[in-house]
Amino acid sequence: MNKILSAGAVLALAFAASGCATVMNGTSQPVEFQSDPSGAQIRLVNGMTCETPCRYELKRGKDNMVTITKDGYQPVDVYIQSRTGGGTFGNILAGGIIGGVVDGSNGASNHLYPDPVSVRLVPVGQTGEAVLLDKRGNVVTTVREYNASVAADVREGLVEQGILPATGQLPSSN
Repeated sequence: MNKILSAGAVLALAFAASGCATVMNGTSQPVEFQSDPSGAQIRLVNGMTCETPCRYELKRGKDNMVTITKDGYQPVDVYIQSRTGGGTFGNILAGGIIGGVVDGSNGASNHLYPDPVSVRLVPVGQTGEAVLLDKRGNVVTTVREYNASVAADVREGLVEQGILPATGQLPSSN
């Protein structure tokens, strides 16, 4: 009986020390990339490429940027922001300080936005702006407005990761 209680105590301690979000969500998030029209080239700042529609596993705690190009359409850059998840504070209350620290340090308590990264492209020679779309294809905002709202935070994140030099600037919002 003593061995069973000891084993249970060790398991409970390991769970509390590991962080709930780390166990439940992991440190990566599958992010979908979509374009209207489809068949656009996706290029992430780390060099990964694919053709829409496609998906990549990205680190939850890392800001990112994607360039979307398609022949006959204006290229567009979309900033991908790592945001603290709403359950973070509940995790700290339920899992304790250690779990909160673990989840905060490895990014597991964060989520990447936008997800999906879904953009309606603008044909070359036409006026108008590329727009972000939600999962149903509805317009959320223009890419320019969204990028402007998160640019300072994403720039800081890319500098911290060594992707962007401290004096470097993000590409202009399209």
